[in-house]
Amino acid sequence: MEIGMIGLGRMGSNMAQRLSSGGHRVVAYDKDTDARLHISSMDIPTVSSISELIAQVSPPRYIFCMLPSGEPTESIILSLKDELTSGDTVLDGGNANYKESIRRYELLAKDGIHFLDVGISGGIWGLDHGYSLMVGGDKSSFTHIEPIFQTLSPTPDTGYSYVGKRGSGHFVKMIHNAVEYGMMQAYAEGFELLEAKTEFELDLQTIAETWRFGSVVRSWLLDLTSEALSEDAKLSGLEGYVEDTGEGRWAVQESVDLAIPAPIITLSLLERFRSRQDNPLGRRLLAALRKQFGGHSIKPSE
Repeated sequence: MEIGMIGLGRMGSNMAQRLSSGGHRVVAYDKDTDARLHISSMDIPTVSSISELIAQVSPPRYIFCMLPSGEPTESIILSLKDELTSGDTVLDGGNANYKESIRRYELLAKDGIHFLDVGISGGIWGLDHGYSLMVGGDKSSFTHIEPIFQTLSPTPDTGYSYVGKRGSGHFVKMIHNAVEYGMMQAYAEGFELLEAKTEFELDLQTIAETWRFGSVVRSWLLDLTSEALSEDAKLSGLEGYVEDTGEGRWAVQESVDLAIPAPIITLSLLERFRSRQDNPLGRRLLAALRKQFGGHSIKPSE
């Protein structure tokens, strides 16, 4: 199949390579010249504009967008709406809010353009090991271009699925990322407890490596934990500063809207917020109140 790829960040570039090596013809576009030079060095043709991309891909066209959520995706979708023709298909593999994906589906459908929202997990490892793909949209559109997903997934029979109508792919990916937040937080808390028990002089990397095999808590995240600890046993080269890209926030809002309790996911998101604060007012106020009502000692700021 012929595929136009828009967005050549690390994940988009890796996906283009996997598709190309799987026998698909890929034409790639990114506004960044260096990104285009990088992918062209791998014998994947590039273009310098959306119009040129459309011209280089034979109809019906399949255009895979791998862009940050928000304005970057929105502007490209609007450009594609003006350039594509009825019967073409846009695939959005970014971490868009599912509500935006529903709106974009309906926007493109007015011109007969198909839209699939594709939740993708696998990160930088997907090039070698394949991706997990959660696809929402019309079932007929999914079935028609299923070979694309079979090439990107770990095997032609595993790691991808049609999950439901428009918006559902990004909804499922949102919940996937929220679960990931909770799992990461549990590992972080567990290993911090292990480190605090100094009387045992525990080797955290050895424990992580032990848990990787046979344990009920084994996972790819644990594999990565073991690898990180093997590189720096105390993680002394890192700050405890953790960003979030939005999916956790959206998931917590959904739990409120649906009245479905999600305390672990919610607390793991709040922990990320706390990690980015430097001596926040809330903690200082706690210290002040203990002094006010109980005369407890406080630690003055330096």
